[in-house]
Amino acid sequence: MSGAPHDVLVIGSGAAGLTAALELAQHKKVLVLAKGSLTGGSTAWAQGGIAAVLDAGDTFEDHIRDTMVAGAGLNRRETVEFVIEHAPEAIARLIELGVPFNEDSGDLHLTREGGHSHRRIVHVNDATGWAVQEALLKAAEANPNITLLPGRTCIDLITGRNGETYSGSGRVWGAYALDEASGKVEAHVAKATILAAGGAGRCYLFSTAPRGATGDGIAMAWRAGCRVSNMEMMQFHPTCLYNLEVKNFLITEAVRGEGGRLYHPETGHRFMADYDAERMELAPRDVVARAIDDQIKRYGLDFVHLDITHESPEFVKTHFPTIHEKLSGLGIDMTKEPIPVVPAQHYTCGGVLVGLNARTDLPGLWAAGECTESGLHGANRLASNSLLECFVFGEAAAQDILSCWDEMDEPPAIREWDESRVTDSDEEVVIKQNWTEIRRFMWNYVGIVRTTKRLERAAHRIELLSNEIEDYYGSFRVTTDLIELRNLLQAADLIVKSALRRHESRGLHFTLDYPETLPVAEDTVLVP
Repeated sequence: MSGAPHDVLVIGSGAAGLTAALELAQHKKVLVLAKGSLTGGSTAWAQGGIAAVLDAGDTFEDHIRDTMVAGAGLNRRETVEFVIEHAPEAIARLIELGVPFNEDSGDLHLTREGGHSHRRIVHVNDATGWAVQEALLKAAEANPNITLLPGRTCIDLITGRNGETYSGSGRVWGAYALDEASGKVEAHVAKATILAAGGAGRCYLFSTAPRGATGDGIAMAWRAGCRVSNMEMMQFHPTCLYNLEVKNFLITEAVRGEGGRLYHPETGHRFMADYDAERMELAPRDVVARAIDDQIKRYGLDFVHLDITHESPEFVKTHFPTIHEKLSGLGIDMTKEPIPVVPAQHYTCGGVLVGLNARTDLPGLWAAGECTESGLHGANRLASNSLLECFVFGEAAAQDILSCWDEMDEPPAIREWDESRVTDSDEEVVIKQNWTEIRRFMWNYVGIVRTTKRLERAAHRIELLSNEIEDYYGSFRVTTDLIELRNLLQAADLIVKSALRRHESRGLHFTLDYPETLPVAEDTVLVP
């Protein structure tokens, strides 16, 4: 077994994982594993902000309604209520941790984003995620009960099957993880485990997700025996910078929230009026993404224009300093010229099925954040509800673990990882080739607009690749790239299987074969 024993293992060092760790560390010893760096997850990349009812004219019911409308009725009402009603206290905890939210005359400055009926987005300029990550990490590093281990790529969850005395139990006792520096696999054993490993955005060729968003948590939970739900609901952000060298720079929703307009780059036509005349650029993301996708496909464009030059340069630089600086370095002055944008995969709305207490199907395993399907987002995530979900469910997981701690058994003796049968591979090109192939066919066949035939083509390619990748995985010593490739294919398989099961168009899942929305919304639940 690796290192000193810990009470709780947290997989992921973003908003969900660190929120849970900080709460647990008041009473327990916590180990946090991070693939790559401690700041390599999606939290640090979040630009927009955190949605919470803090304005005098706003209400919980308004926020609930906006979330349900964006989610096309697939949300679970009790989850939406639970998260939104806990939002103000989550913001209060972040303020206590020192997150320097923007203020206006002594009050929190609230901005508005697409799908919201009120200004309710608290933010730190256009780099909220980084400020949140920094504050959480600082608090975690200062806590003697928290051990932070970067450079650990988790391979699989440890269950009763991995005990020195075999048990068919699905009870989770931690995870096997690769030490990226030494190449050795360690068994990290704990009484309770929290999955906070992020989404599966890197299944797609164009994505705003960080490099490590390869569906690791979802794939590991599925292999261990957890149900997953609504994996077909993959959100595409309408506005990612179109640049041949920088392929994942997000132009935050808030640019449209503060007046940014979308135009056809050649005719200058403001085309959102043709798709949603009432909400225009402030329509939910799925509507805007499909509109841009339609313009690009219909007119053979590479991109469309997002323009905020009608606002003063001072306004633009004050509200979007990070974006302005980044674009300036690429030769684009957003105060004087439009920004070329395309849709890109942005958020995984489906995932491991959890309840309000963040419990999964497996005893000993909790999950929070983008790797889960909690019922909050439904068929489309409302802008700035993602970080909020991380805080609320990270807290819920920690509290539930503490409440049932005395009833949980101590971990059994666990077998070490067997590396005697494998050798180093001399064909890393296999991994690169398969990685590229998955991302390309997922983009072409399982993207913003789908058909049954396209989905079947993707399923056929997944089947062919599965045998090849499993054979490779079973024959060679694991590397981070190989682990990610295995998880990437598993996540892609779950997305395609889910999409083939939904015989309607709803929210983020739009198929030309079933363009109507069924009268009753049902989750797509896959059982291992």
